[in-house]
Amino acid sequence: MTFESRHLLSGLIIAVWCLIPISSATVAAKSDVKPSSSAAELSTIRGVVKATAQATLASQVQGRISQLPYKEGQRFKKGALLVALDCSKYEAELASAQAEYRGKKKTYENNLRLSEHQAVGTLEIEISNADADKAFAAVTAAEVNVNACTVWAPFPGRVVKTIVNEHENVFPNDQLISLLDDSLLEIELILPSRSLAWLKVGTPFKYAVDETGRRYAAVVQDIGANVDPASQTVKVKGRFRVQPDHVLAGMSGTASFEEPLH
Repeated sequence: MTFESRHLLSGLIIAVWCLIPISSATVAAKSDVKPSSSAAELSTIRGVVKATAQATLASQVQGRISQLPYKEGQRFKKGALLVALDCSKYEAELASAQAEYRGKKKTYENNLRLSEHQAVGTLEIEISNADADKAFAAVTAAEVNVNACTVWAPFPGRVVKTIVNEHENVFPNDQLISLLDDSLLEIELILPSRSLAWLKVGTPFKYAVDETGRRYAAVVQDIGANVDPASQTVKVKGRFRVQPDHVLAGMSGTASFEEPLH
């Protein structure tokens, strides 16, 4: 091999070694770029309208339904009577417990007066005091049962479903009525976790409700605390900018976000 050939080969080897770090850096840089949600993904986000508060109330005592003022779909105010049970049994038990307490209390008070003249021992005073406390506890328990005969609305809203009927007999933990508060509706969405690169609280979007055929302005209200590792999605809650008429909890729709800048 001539001197010129050896010199040319050495130059080529040096050039290749210099290019390797540049190529590696380029590949690494490309691998660090995280893909964002595509425009197609952002226009097909399905969601559902939900009430901010909902509950199914159950009976705490056994009894017969005597009142069920509200039917399905009807509105009620906070504190309204929703269900009433026949409470005559528990009222009688309360009256008996109150009478027992009055007697035990008088015995204790009488023993206190007698103790001033050393006519009764300390043990008798303590026992009569304990009996009075026990009787008072029975009164408290009876009052709980009486109060449980009436079920009051914990928030304003509408009746979703009445699970029982008037004159039916119910037992503790039997479901009575299902409610929801539709004064402030939410939109629950499931977005690709890649959206977290640009998604923020307050991000605007449009929500098209299937049942009404209309689109409503909305904003992101809350972003889930964790990403589902299996589906690589995150739960997002939105709210309407203006609470819409004729939109009910349970209606489905599609959310559309503007494509984020890359």
